Amino acid sequence: MTVHYSVENHVARVTIDRPDRMNAVDAATWDRLEQIWVEIEQDPDVRVVVLTGSGSKAFSAGADMKSAGEKKGLEYWADPRPGGFGGIAMRKTLNVPVIARVNGFALGGGFEMVLGCDIVISAEHTKFGFTEPRVGRLPLNGGMVLLPRLIPEKIAMGILLTGSKIMASEAERYGLINEVVPESELDQTVDKWVENILACAPLSLKAIKESVKQTIDLPVELAQSVRLPALLEALTSEDAKEGVQAFKEKRAPDWKGR
Repeated sequence: MTVHYSVENHVARVTIDRPDRMNAVDAATWDRLEQIWVEIEQDPDVRVVVLTGSGSKAFSAGADMKSAGEKKGLEYWADPRPGGFGGIAMRKTLNVPVIARVNGFALGGGFEMVLGCDIVISAEHTKFGFTEPRVGRLPLNGGMVLLPRLIPEKIAMGILLTGSKIMASEAERYGLINEVVPESELDQTVDKWVENILACAPLSLKAIKESVKQTIDLPVELAQSVRLPALLEALTSEDAKEGVQAFKEKRAPDWKGR
């Protein structure tokens, strides 16, 4: 099995387990990731996702160019990949928070998957980059369109047009990472973020994420006027009442997700 998936205490953990390939993604791994995202979307018990790679060398080196069945060139470009690399880079239907636990190299599609996550926690030794031009390829699965929208164009073009790698500290300075920590503190830091997310009402978080994802490209006035079903569900939920009541009673709320 190339991807490990588990759910415990409302936390889904997705680990790409191909350390001999620097957790590169082949067709079977991509298919399994897509299945997992669909499963999470249909599971109301999941309130936060942690995505990572096995070992300490790589989060993911992107597409597995050594895979026997890997498609190339126009054949690869022609395939529909609406969710972006690994089904997550450009996914708009996964409305629970996703944390990237970046434990090593995040290159090509691996970097695209990081860009598709909501929160990024990285070990300080990590390097990021779109190295595709150095092997005659392109960051087709989100890199070319996401990076210039997330950081200043000149910085994005410097990364895209050189195929060079940047350190985690530099990516943090550009606003691509929430927190950079020593490798020994990576799990502790991720757990802290998970805890803070679980302290929030799950329907509120789903509504917030859906609102951001669905309106980010709209003018402010239009975005503010969009009435998404997730907003109505959160505003009329039992949890909305529970949160206020818990605040009045000076206790931690007991979220039901309904």
